[in-house]
Amino acid sequence: MKLTIVRLTQPSEQDRCDLAKIWPDAPLQIPQLDDATQLWAARFNDRLLAAVIVNLDGERGRLMRLRVREVTRRRGVGQYLLQEVIAHHSSVRNWLLSAEHSEDPAALTGFMQHNGFQPTADGWQRRL
Repeated sequence: MKLTIVRLTQPSEQDRCDLAKIWPDAPLQIPQLDDATQLWAARFNDRLLAAVIVNLDGERGRLMRLRVREVTRRRGVGQYLLQEVIAHHSSVRNWLLSAEHSEDPAALTGFMQHNGFQPTADGWQRRL
């Protein structure tokens, strides 16, 4: 099967199990999902491999809890997820990734800089 990027509006029980593996550091708390708060994920063989929560406010987008399952890292899954989310929201000109919940700050810094983000006091920012 092909890796696909999907917007989850009502995560299934399997999706919830996969999300718990993606975010093992905290109890799974999926926010109320709507047009302003979205949950995006990378799916392969009916399993979620990566996820990010997206908050939208006009031309500003905030990415939270961007994470790829450890066994899948360094294969381009996170980059593909990030690129597809940004491409889908072409009206958003300013993206911010929150630094909270980062398990490996050095790796995340390298990843974000590779994807055109600059470090800020709160995380990383990219202006389009």
